[in-house]
Amino acid sequence: MGKRKRTTAATATTTTSSDLPLLPQKKHYRQRAHANPFSDHSLQYPIAPHAIDWSVHYPAFSGTGKAPEFADVGCGFGGLLIALAPIFPDTLMLGMEIRVQVSQYVQDRIAALRVTGQADDPDSTSYQNVSIVRANAMKFLPNYFSKNSLSALFFLFPDPHFKSRKHKARIISPTLLAEYAYVLRPGGIVYTITDVKDLHDWMRVHLSAFPLFEPVDEETLRSEGKGPIIDAVYTSTEEGKKVERNGGEKWLACFRRIECH
Repeated sequence: MGKRKRTTAATATTTTSSDLPLLPQKKHYRQRAHANPFSDHSLQYPIAPHAIDWSVHYPAFSGTGKAPEFADVGCGFGGLLIALAPIFPDTLMLGMEIRVQVSQYVQDRIAALRVTGQADDPDSTSYQNVSIVRANAMKFLPNYFSKNSLSALFFLFPDPHFKSRKHKARIISPTLLAEYAYVLRPGGIVYTITDVKDLHDWMRVHLSAFPLFEPVDEETLRSEGKGPIIDAVYTSTEEGKKVERNGGEKWLACFRRIECH
């Protein structure tokens, strides 16, 4: 039996309500779990944030002047984006994923969900507020986001890079924290979670040492109304669900961007 043809963004947009697209299946998009961020990748990236036409990503918000406020770095199969989209319908969210097949899956998934939502309600903006780019965030993050433009930055179950010589490839590192502080607005939150205690300690120590970030506990964030975000951070990703199935522990650490003094 031949491989089932997947629904792509192109075919999803031409599907009628009587023949809705099936959601893409992960088994058709699988590839290795991680990619080397220092390798050369065939990537196209904007010269600067002002050069991006966000209406291509968020057509329902065309003409509003809106740009992404949430960024999920290494978004994987898009679980966080899909979970948060209906909770914050007026907030634009962007996933960044370096792997070709995985980023294509998220793109196809969003396209199918948009068509399904519009079939049920022609005026629906379901999932119109989420999108994805294939990008190496370690190299090109400032090409996508302006200074102080983000209110939330997510690093969920990142590659632990266990070997000491690979620690420079960790997504939380002293050389990258200045970029994260640059794109986050004062009051914005960095959310990190992992099932690797050593990596949790590494991220917590480096973020705590950076002068523009201060730790903020889960209870405080929930009291500020960010409980739905915390819940999605814990449970929405494929990695998080795998940890739960295996009875593993998850380590959460969050940090607030503070004002320069």
